[in-house]
Amino acid sequence: MNVKGVQFVTDVQGKKTGVLIDLSRHRHLWEDIYDIIVAETRKDEPRISWEEVKGRLKDRRSRHG
Repeated sequence: MNVKGVQFVTDVQGKKTGVLIDLSRHRHLWEDIYDIIVAETRKDEPRISWEEVKGRLKDRRSRHG
């Protein structure tokens, strides 16, 4: 299958090793791919509960506002 604006990079054996994406045509796809990569790299980071985030924001507002 050939998709306009997408080219695969291959090694000497023809194995796909990378991809070139025309960002003027497929920027939205790249943004989704990038978001997935970032989420994957952060999956083992400590989590903060939503209640704690709301509390921090409330404290910040009371100090600055």
